[in-house]
Amino acid sequence: MTRARWAVFAYHTIGARALEALVARGEDVAVVVTHADDPGEGDWFESVAEVARIHRIPCLTPTAPNLPEVGQTIRELAPDLILSVWYRRLLGPELLALPRIAALNLHGSLLPAYRGRAPLNWVLVNGEPRTGVTLHHMTAAADAGDVVAQRTIDIEPDDTAFTLYERMTKVGIELLLEAYPAVLDGTAPRVPQDHARATTMPRRRPEDGRIEWTWPTWSGRSPLRIPVRSSATARRAFIYRALRFAAARPSTPQRERSSRSCRRAGSPWRRGRACS
Repeated sequence: MTRARWAVFAYHTIGARALEALVARGEDVAVVVTHADDPGEGDWFESVAEVARIHRIPCLTPTAPNLPEVGQTIRELAPDLILSVWYRRLLGPELLALPRIAALNLHGSLLPAYRGRAPLNWVLVNGEPRTGVTLHHMTAAADAGDVVAQRTIDIEPDDTAFTLYERMTKVGIELLLEAYPAVLDGTAPRVPQDHARATTMPRRRPEDGRIEWTWPTWSGRSPLRIPVRSSATARRAFIYRALRFAAARPSTPQRERSSRSCRRAGSPWRRGRACS
């Protein structure tokens, strides 16, 4: 296998670790495109920009990936592959046409199920027994390209978004490292997705974080599985797991205040905010 030249669009812990893994493999990462680190999102996940800085890889943080100057930079670098890992913006046709071999995306579901935003959160909300990761070719439509490889992940009864994300990060990096050499060699499968079976999820909204205290027990599992972050000096904390109720609890002024606070904060896991 020859050494390839990469343009990596990445964000979050899984993006940072994918970048580290490619560098450790000796791949030529010519440029990294990421989102500017936002103090408002907290520091609980790893920074792609910091990994790029450590390895002295040129790093771009554009407000949008499809700006002409971004495309010109990548065109001049002539990458063999474009890889997207947890990058939050859709890459346009002009960018996707630039790599010599392929433009790949690592997505956090078993496509064609759960295309779109926050698939890891939605499988928990919907009580799915399993999920997975998919490495696929990118097209102009989000998460709709041919599948290169997939790996299934069972969802445990006590999983939260945080615990599932930890396993998904590990499995996703393993899948990437196992599958991309065949893409470079031209021997990787390209399995078209069955678009009739596709489901597409919307972005998480603040009201999705609302707690309804009248929710019944859910087959012994609570649908309230949001990770916690707190400290000895913190006055705010995230809800980690709500214990299942034997019966619906009546509304009280305190619970109403808590519900309103969580509605304001939105989805703590995605937004890095707390219910106070």
